[in-house]
Amino acid sequence: MAGCEIDIVGVEALGETEWALWRSMLAANPALNSPYFRPEFTQVAGRVSPNAAVAVFSRDGRTVGFFPHQRRGGAVQPLGAPMNDYHGVIAAPGEGPSLEEAARLLGASRLNVTAWVGDTALGEDRRTVQVVLGDEGYEGWYAERRAAQGKFFKDKERARRSMEAELGPLRVERGLRDPALLDWLIELKRDQYRRTARHDIFACGWTADLLHALLKADCAGFGASMAGLWAGDRLTALEYSLHAGDQYHFWFPGYEPSLARCSPGILLSMDTMRMASGIGYRTFDFGFEGEHYKKYFCNGARIVREAVVARPGLGATVSQAAVGALNMAGQGRGERLRTSVRRRWAAIEACETTPGDRLKGAMQAAGAALAKARSKAGAVSA
Repeated sequence: MAGCEIDIVGVEALGETEWALWRSMLAANPALNSPYFRPEFTQVAGRVSPNAAVAVFSRDGRTVGFFPHQRRGGAVQPLGAPMNDYHGVIAAPGEGPSLEEAARLLGASRLNVTAWVGDTALGEDRRTVQVVLGDEGYEGWYAERRAAQGKFFKDKERARRSMEAELGPLRVERGLRDPALLDWLIELKRDQYRRTARHDIFACGWTADLLHALLKADCAGFGASMAGLWAGDRLTALEYSLHAGDQYHFWFPGYEPSLARCSPGILLSMDTMRMASGIGYRTFDFGFEGEHYKKYFCNGARIVREAVVARPGLGATVSQAAVGALNMAGQGRGERLRTSVRRRWAAIEACETTPGDRLKGAMQAAGAALAKARSKAGAVSA
């Protein structure tokens, strides 16, 4: 097969002909069935994310793929990173360039992907997990899960009764688009990042603007909204989600930490699934596996790839210094910590738009990682 050529354009430069071709590629490729691949996500994110663009790939004069992305110095990431939970080349099966070829054509010092959809030998596998409803819908899923994981779900039923007895009747609303509620959720997440010494992805500003902009998007078959759980008059949990077609992607959950014993976030997810399934949603995506409750919920999984494609000798000096500081924090402490450090840097690099801010974020993350490692070492020696 002949190699691809590339043309990099602004998102606003694409016309209806290109968007129609984009939609036809999605229809032809079931692997791209996610809100993140929809034209509407790229159109909104392209207006908000700094240095956004679309790579248009062609072969023999025919457009064969699109890759929405953003540049940070010499590095390239998928558009909307670090919040983009699925990414890849928009193309019909077998038509677009591979990850390796896309990286070469983009000409970046580094292409960083955390959830690449598409075949590649680069990087390593990661799993995302889903609830996939069958013909019996939510009730059928719940009956099957409760039978298989009885202790977990009985515990959540008790938590529901306990919270209602303590705080008042429970009420769930979905389809919420109040910007004040989103601000409440963002502040909840920022507090969580501070408590856990993680990089605050909302400090840069544009990431919060993206969530607000998506919330305002009014598109047929695509949107963003929140669901909330109230106990009496008290808001206990919110979850921000993207949805398109029959796909519902849980994106940013948050709950009041003082009520953790009652699992308000888990109760909200269950009620959201029950309500959303009634209007046609069939796959509820929980993103990467890891949180303990997901193994009790999810009956489906997808494999994506995490990879860094680098061109030797072309890294920016500041980026090299930042990566060096983070690597020092992980030195000698095993592959798990090195992977964590790499992911921290990917998030920092995607959020921060200036070399100084990227270096500052890396140094703070390195300090937090070292402090955590020393704390654990002290606990063991004691």
